[in-house]
Amino acid sequence: MSFDQQFTKVLTQDGFLAALDQSGGSTPKALRLYGVPETAYQGEEEMYGKVHEMRTRIITSPAFNGDRILGAILFENTMDRQIRGKGSAQYLWQEKRVVPFLKVDKGLAAEVEGVQLMKDMPGLDALLERAEANGVFGTKMRSVIKQANKSGIAKVVAQQFEFGLRIVDAGLVPIIEPEVDIECPDKAAAEGLLEDALMSHLDDLEPHQTVMLKLTLPEVDNFYMRLIEHPNVVRVVALSGGYSRTKSNQRLARNEGLIASFSRALSEGLSAEQSEDEFDYLLDEAIQSIFEASCT
Repeated sequence: MSFDQQFTKVLTQDGFLAALDQSGGSTPKALRLYGVPETAYQGEEEMYGKVHEMRTRIITSPAFNGDRILGAILFENTMDRQIRGKGSAQYLWQEKRVVPFLKVDKGLAAEVEGVQLMKDMPGLDALLERAEANGVFGTKMRSVIKQANKSGIAKVVAQQFEFGLRIVDAGLVPIIEPEVDIECPDKAAAEGLLEDALMSHLDDLEPHQTVMLKLTLPEVDNFYMRLIEHPNVVRVVALSGGYSRTKSNQRLARNEGLIASFSRALSEGLSAEQSEDEFDYLLDEAIQSIFEASCT
């Protein structure tokens, strides 16, 4: 029953996804921006403890709830930890009515043909079983496009759908994320090649095979409308990709039907040193601004 309720929420409700899935490589930077220097922890376990404290503070804030936030993307280490005595994914849905997603990729391979494919995921099936047991609704996996290379982009999309269909078969909804680097020298051309490749794969899906897409905010407003309107696409969400929150929101608001899935732009300005009142006030402001930009 929860899956059906979650599916309806993600499909129909106004709101956005909170990306709380910084993994090993990006965690130190996320902590530094939050005011926790690398001298404040020793080793990986302490680092993950510190970032879980940050995520717990965000998730348990009164500002963070299912009224404006549709879902939250978690890192595997976060799913395995608890928030106020409950598994993180269960807490999100049961206490906040926020749909839990899980980042499942294992990072990026070296750049070839202007793209970075995902590394292989030998433990994917076991991870999907654990995710479902933890009440997770969907997954997220990221590739990166750095050049408008048709062959490279085709390989990115083919790999994403190969893994995506395994995730669908496991009973979860995959977020397919072929990020176009905002520094790509011909970003608009790369987005054109990407949209063509995505449409080709989407048109091959069976009616029950539904996916979500997570894409870089496009150079041409409303460029991804065909993807947004495709019957196999639950939602198309946008990553901030290095743009500031203000610039991300401005770009997002110009794209009808596209909603946010921001990470750094969501937590921008939050600090470990802030009082609870100040933290909650600033988080509420951030959530409201992203929510409004997502409602166009």
